[in-house]
Amino acid sequence: MVKASIVGATGYTGEEIVKILTRHKGAKIVSLTAKIEQEVFIDDEFPELKHVAHIKCYPFEKEAAAADADVVFLALPHTISMKFAPFFLEQGKKVIDLSADYRLKKPGDYEKWYGCKHADEGNIQKAVYGLPELYEKEIKAAALIANPGCYPTSVILGLAPLLKSNLSGSDNFIVDSKTGIMGAGRKATLSFHFPECDGSVWAYKIGQHQHTPEMVQELARISGRKTNVLFTPHVVPSSRGILSTIYADVGKGIKLKEVVDIYTDFYEKSPFVRVYPEKKLPRTKDISANNFCDIGFGYNAESGKLVIVSTVDNLLKGAAGQAVQNMNIMFGFDQKEGLI
Repeated sequence: MVKASIVGATGYTGEEIVKILTRHKGAKIVSLTAKIEQEVFIDDEFPELKHVAHIKCYPFEKEAAAADADVVFLALPHTISMKFAPFFLEQGKKVIDLSADYRLKKPGDYEKWYGCKHADEGNIQKAVYGLPELYEKEIKAAALIANPGCYPTSVILGLAPLLKSNLSGSDNFIVDSKTGIMGAGRKATLSFHFPECDGSVWAYKIGQHQHTPEMVQELARISGRKTNVLFTPHVVPSSRGILSTIYADVGKGIKLKEVVDIYTDFYEKSPFVRVYPEKKLPRTKDISANNFCDIGFGYNAESGKLVIVSTVDNLLKGAAGQAVQNMNIMFGFDQKEGLI
């Protein structure tokens, strides 16, 4: 039985990890901690966990969080995880970090995009980027997992087969993504106050979103070439889900069936990627509250552009579900355990 500690259990991502692990046949939650002033039962914090997880969540103390754990999930904000991950690693714990702190391989990139100097540069190169569909072997041997961002998960999975097949005629991609409100986290802010976002859609951080270098880094790793991404995220008045529409130059004369076959073959052994047939496109409703990434296609013959539609639940395949999928690989479980 794998013993799991969740740091940051009172956030949306922490809640989802709790849900998954309570139905996992090979894992047991031994510690819940968070930035709180006094202990609270997690099912008082999240009433939907009543009769599912009556477990106390304590104010965070790193020694207590590490004590009985085999694996520590860090469901913490960016720039915070790197302060504590080294301690857990020194204690011999496996660490799955859901922040961006170990995703970017160049410390200078991290400082540029996240606004502070990295506090644990020594572990950056040791961290494995936790996208199971691409790096299962490396994940299996890892002590530290950099769980991918939600937007990058949808985009990288959407583009990886195309880049591997050399079907794309350009290394420049336009990505238009929509996300639900819960992607902003549980902390209250004016922009995500219900009257402000109900019935409204808006773009933000055009060309400046902190997930951009993560996409560029991993897509270049797949293709072996420099890759450019013009990324525009939008917020839509929905609670959860991400839908990314990706535009790629493939030239004239291709057939969608050829694209579908390439993707189907590429993800044949990936239990959480579903490739749609021709003329069918995924919706966020299809992936809500599950760990799947659904991918569909369109093609404009006149422009020679392939349109890839990739959708994930930002709290599951984009965060907590993928984290547990990584844990399953690290400890030798079936990837689907606890997730289906």
